[in-house]
Amino acid sequence: MKITTHGAYLTQLTRLTFVNCFLVREDDGFTLVDTGMSGSAKDIIKAAQDFGAPIRRIALTHAHIDHVGSLDALHALLPEAEVLITARDARFMKGDKSLDADEPQDQLRGGYPLCTTEPTRFIKHGDKVGSLEVVASPGHTPGHVAFFDQRDQTLIAGDAYSNKFGVTTAGTLRLLFPFTAMAIWSKLTALQSAEALYARKPSRLAVGHGKVVEQPLQAMERAIDEASRSIKGQPYAAKKTY
Repeated sequence: MKITTHGAYLTQLTRLTFVNCFLVREDDGFTLVDTGMSGSAKDIIKAAQDFGAPIRRIALTHAHIDHVGSLDALHALLPEAEVLITARDARFMKGDKSLDADEPQDQLRGGYPLCTTEPTRFIKHGDKVGSLEVVASPGHTPGHVAFFDQRDQTLIAGDAYSNKFGVTTAGTLRLLFPFTAMAIWSKLTALQSAEALYARKPSRLAVGHGKVVEQPLQAMERAIDEASRSIKGQPYAAKKTY
């Protein structure tokens, strides 16, 4: 597992060169954002131990297999750690793949594994997880969220953005790394979420796949524009404030 630090609070843990999860330092230890693929638990715990702090809570951006794959193993090793996810995506972990009547009736894609771990708290837009603000960002999945660190404006975007072979929104296909786009639920919803995350004006963009981006606004705007032209047939008109 490759370990890289960014700023004072963020540590990126990368497995197989393309699957990320993140340790976020808090006063009482770490918040782990996502759990990676199955088989990652011991490496994640060792990384936290090497940095000298316990994992206090596990916050999940969404319920795809490369984000909750090691949840059960981590819970077994860290039974006291909180487990946080939206109520919407928690349904997938129990095998319920139904769509609500008020949701876009697009096809669910990607792997949704069954998990035996019960969340200790359901999170929603505007909630706080330590220093992180929960930001609703549906589209990749119906209950997808991002996490915004208000201390240094780091955005942990899950799969709302990707940075393999360039920054993209969730619905934009890259032939050299097509997996994020292939696993999307609603492209239009994902585009709207990408726009809302861009409006936060993050200073750093951390994604589920690819490198962390410093000062990411121009790259995010280009990604939104590319997706807007593809989905809406028109360019994105952003009010530049960077």
